[in-house]
Amino acid sequence: MAWGEIYRVRDKIAIAEALEAADVRIEMEEALTAPATALPAAAGRRGRCAGRRPAQSFILSTLVVGCISVILGCNTNLASPSETASASGARSVLTLPPNEPLVVRSSPTFALSPDGAHVVYAAGRGDSRQLYRRAMDSLEGQPIPGTEGASTPFFSPDGHWVGFYAGGQMKKVSLGGGAPLTLCDAPNPSGASWGTNDTIVFAPTNISGLWQVSAAGGTPQPLTRLETGEDSHRWPELLPGGKMVLFTVFGPGLDAPQIAVHPLEGGERERRVLIEGGTYPRYAPTGHLVYAQAGTSGTLLAAPFDLARLEVTDAPVPIVEGVMQSNSGAAQYSFSISGSLVYIPGGDPASERRLVWVDRQGAEQPLAAPPRRYVNLHLSPDDQRLAVQIDSPNPDVWIYDIPRETLTRLTFAGGGFPLWTPDGKRVTFPSRRAGVPNLFWKPADGTGAAEQLTTRAHPTDHSFSWSPDGQVLAFTEAHPITGWDLWVLPLAGNSKPRPFLQTPFREAAPRFSPDGRWLAYVSDESGQPEIYAQPFPGPSARASGRQTGPGKKWQISTAGGIEPVWARNGKELFYWNSGQMMVVDITSEPTFSAGKPRLLFGGPYVSATSTWRPKYDVTSDGRRFVMIKRGMLELGVMELNVVLNGFEKLKRQAPAEQ
Repeated sequence: MAWGEIYRVRDKIAIAEALEAADVRIEMEEALTAPATALPAAAGRRGRCAGRRPAQSFILSTLVVGCISVILGCNTNLASPSETASASGARSVLTLPPNEPLVVRSSPTFALSPDGAHVVYAAGRGDSRQLYRRAMDSLEGQPIPGTEGASTPFFSPDGHWVGFYAGGQMKKVSLGGGAPLTLCDAPNPSGASWGTNDTIVFAPTNISGLWQVSAAGGTPQPLTRLETGEDSHRWPELLPGGKMVLFTVFGPGLDAPQIAVHPLEGGERERRVLIEGGTYPRYAPTGHLVYAQAGTSGTLLAAPFDLARLEVTDAPVPIVEGVMQSNSGAAQYSFSISGSLVYIPGGDPASERRLVWVDRQGAEQPLAAPPRRYVNLHLSPDDQRLAVQIDSPNPDVWIYDIPRETLTRLTFAGGGFPLWTPDGKRVTFPSRRAGVPNLFWKPADGTGAAEQLTTRAHPTDHSFSWSPDGQVLAFTEAHPITGWDLWVLPLAGNSKPRPFLQTPFREAAPRFSPDGRWLAYVSDESGQPEIYAQPFPGPSARASGRQTGPGKKWQISTAGGIEPVWARNGKELFYWNSGQMMVVDITSEPTFSAGKPRLLFGGPYVSATSTWRPKYDVTSDGRRFVMIKRGMLELGVMELNVVLNGFEKLKRQAPAEQ
């Protein structure tokens, strides 16, 4: 028997079991809180079936015989969602092939089509992923060409198009075929929703309000404005009619995230808060507001919602537990208009990350630091301490003492992307504590208050670097015309920041060479991010305009690259590319030259998807790297839970006004 036919047998058994086939009784009243049931796909997981009742085992054996008969001469198609939707709350499991695990990050990794017939998901290995399309009655997915590196898929209202993010841009692709089309820039996105009026509302970064753009592409227009104490607006959901949008409000000045509603056009209705302590809202056609409880508990709640008055009319009730939920506020669930619910089971995928040493051959050794949501780090000049960012709704910087194995909190009012000063006495970090994101520093021993270094009107990115003498700070700033540009701030006297590199392209992740004569950075001027180096200080860049100023540059990477880090001796430059650590030999005397990139190692380590800033560091001798290793849930999820026609119980549990 072919493996494909065996899989069909397995899935037929699973669906039959979920839908009360052959008199196997399932209590529908408990369907939404009972665990999903499906037969395992491999012999190594048979233990899950050992406790079945004899009668049920007999029934399943009969089903196996029946399915084999079907394989030998009858139709082998699975039942479609429309044929099985009558079973209220019936559950099944959608199992992915071993070579297509879901790539779970801090944003949604899949979307269910409006009619519930298809699911589109991001799958792959490590940092290599693309979108797949799978019919709910099929056994395998089909890759969608041109979607390499994609994340956060979302459907058009008619289900014919899929929007997604890749390479710092928002794109769309027709499911009927054809190349993806670029809609606009989105360097660090946090959700999108496609309305029936062909307007897409989206969050271009995780430190911005919402914007809107035509589904045909064009220039985005701002929609919501961050108020005092707010950090970002994320995970939008357009309500029926396309005139109002739900979204999540995050901020260091808030006790918990809020769910709010805002009009797409001006008028009498203004933004209002609907839910305190909720995130990732979605509107159900039953007249309910479905959302995830704040934190990472993985509990979905539903509250009756009056669409005309835009009011929650009764207390929320829990409807599903155990839904994967990240600290970004994203919850891994999606439902169709007909009421099919699909979700990923599990906890916070980033909560089990570990700090590890990795040598140049890829041999790994764990540090004694406890598992946490580590997202960024920087090694002190003496290799004895790590400044790490631990993520939360309001992330902060911590200091890990490597010899003493102690983890101590450094900031208490928000901070991340830490960077040591060259003398090892202070830690620099960006923060929104003064409103617009700017750069601060604080003594590494925790004494004294944080001091503000930059007072920029435009947000400073999470990419910055100190010159070896600690007298110049290079950083990235978001300009409304030229996008992300490189700036430098001399600390001597009353010097003001000046642009180092301003172009129509995106530049980020500046890194001073150990002798201070060169600045490495990442740019997408070639169409993909690559590592470049330019002399510093070089000719002065003009304070305005779109032209470059420093002069000649050298391309270091050859097939893409982000996260540049210099070896302390200045003779090598490391960078990350598609899950692999690369190294390039550098010669700066008598002239600058770069060798051919060489592969050192690869592995399941956290990398920068949008900021391009290094999420690893190298010891003084260049022999070891300190890396953030992904948790098991981030390494690949193999199952999607499916609840058919789950709205029926929702209407019974929390009746909405008619």
